[in-house]
Amino acid sequence: MLSVVLATYNEEANLERCLSSVAEFADEIVVVDGSSTDNTRQLAKKLGARVIKTTNKPNFHINKQMAMDAAKGKLVLQLDADEVVDDDLATFILDEYKARFEHNTKSPEAQPVAWWLNRKNYFLGSFLKKGGQYPDPVIRLYINGFAKLPQKDVHEQMTVTGEVGVAGGHLIHYGNPSFADYLRKFNTYTSFKAAQLKEAGTKITVGNSFKHLVWQPLQTFFSLYCRHKGFVDGVPGFVFAVMSGLHHSIAYLKLWETYESTDRH
Repeated sequence: MLSVVLATYNEEANLERCLSSVAEFADEIVVVDGSSTDNTRQLAKKLGARVIKTTNKPNFHINKQMAMDAAKGKLVLQLDADEVVDDDLATFILDEYKARFEHNTKSPEAQPVAWWLNRKNYFLGSFLKKGGQYPDPVIRLYINGFAKLPQKDVHEQMTVTGEVGVAGGHLIHYGNPSFADYLRKFNTYTSFKAAQLKEAGTKITVGNSFKHLVWQPLQTFFSLYCRHKGFVDGVPGFVFAVMSGLHHSIAYLKLWETYESTDRH
């Protein structure tokens, strides 16, 4: 069996496009849904998925791991609902599955046991080519039992027991079809980062204020826009670099607000 697993929350606008791209090769689709308020669960069931309802957690990777744990397949593909598998990647996945589990031309435990998948990221009307956003490799395909998520951060990679290879083809990532979508996720990620800063004991000091409000934003901007040639992507590349830098500032200001709220009460 070949499994495709997802964690979702209010993804009815994306889900059909995503699952349609895996329909020809997925023997099992598992969707762990964080109590969506739209029709995500109903649509997932209609598209043939096994749906598990849970709570919507600040660290979405907890729900992703729940979906991974529920997979029964020997080969597992973990997706986000705003991603699409292109034809070349679909061919790679099928060929690898057949070689290991149908034709027996490879041992099921042969190396590699997981694969990096390259992504094309859509932002402000185009796919970013530079700025650290391509090829944007992520570990998403693995032999069941050889990979897991640490569940400590929203941008972490899977940890793998064994060698990691590189898959052919691409994931097409429509993570930010509009700037409003980007801001919604920006708000979620900066709140999560603020909580991490508080847990780490970060205090509001002059030194920390300079670091998070000035130094880290500038460092991130120049790294993405200059070192990683984000300027090649024009205005979208510039905006992406600016907003990536502001991630540090907004998270720090949210931390500050948390301390102020605590003091008031």
